[in-house]
Amino acid sequence: MKRNFGIVMAVISGVLIAAHFLRGGLYPLVTIAIIFPWLLLARRLWVTRMVQLLLILAAAEWIHTLLAIGVHRHAAGQPWIRMAIIIGGVALFTMGSAFAIRFKPKPSG
Repeated sequence: MKRNFGIVMAVISGVLIAAHFLRGGLYPLVTIAIIFPWLLLARRLWVTRMVQLLLILAAAEWIHTLLAIGVHRHAAGQPWIRMAIIIGGVALFTMGSAFAIRFKPKPSG
């Protein structure tokens, strides 16, 4: 059950970062973001670690986006706190999904 929760979190994080990349027109990254969480179904340690790394990179992208938008909004005198809370929450969720993934080897047989 806990493993499934981590996979669901990873899929949601993948969809969110895919939407972010789609808005920027980065179609190859959209494809990668949609596919990488589903690789967890392979139940291999190296796949789990790779997905965790990609989720950490996605969280870093959210933080980069938060800072970039925040600087522009602040300089323009526009409100930025609500945006920072929302994108910061998405970054925390994405980082949390990296740590929620648990490796459980495929049963041999």
